Amino acid sequence: MHIHYYRELLNFCAQALKDRDAAADVVQETYARVIALSRSQIVTEPRALLYRVARNLLTDQHRRDTLRLHDSLDALSEQEHPHAPQMCQPEQALDARQQALAMLDVINKLPKRCREAFMLNRFDGLSHQEIADQMGISRNMVAQHVIRAVLACKACDAQMQGNHNGKL
Repeated sequence: MHIHYYRELLNFCAQALKDRDAAADVVQETYARVIALSRSQIVTEPRALLYRVARNLLTDQHRRDTLRLHDSLDALSEQEHPHAPQMCQPEQALDARQQALAMLDVINKLPKRCREAFMLNRFDGLSHQEIADQMGISRNMVAQHVIRAVLACKACDAQMQGNHNGKL
């Protein structure tokens, strides 16, 4: 292998990293990768390949170092610790689950044709005309079914909000 590029590559990496020991590690890894690559294919421009691999390793190292630029959690006070999003907090997750189950219960209690029209409209995204054609009913009847379901869902939501506000 073209070892006479070692010092040149080491100086290049040392200039980029401002640390000769870290640069030596990058150059060693560069040569290891180029040697492994040269076993499976012919390398016509070894200097260019060495520099390309070294640049890629320097870029990867810079990215890793950038990711590590944060305060240690142990160094932060309790108030400074990062918190999970509000929706991931146990109480909010439980509230959301209860609301979803209540809404599902309301939808399941709708009359069969009403529930079918509502689900085709809201979950499958079908238009009133498409639902009417599929169910063999008028567009007006589809609209009535969807409105009835929406009102039932809104009533459920209002009740849940009332219960939630009453807890506070």
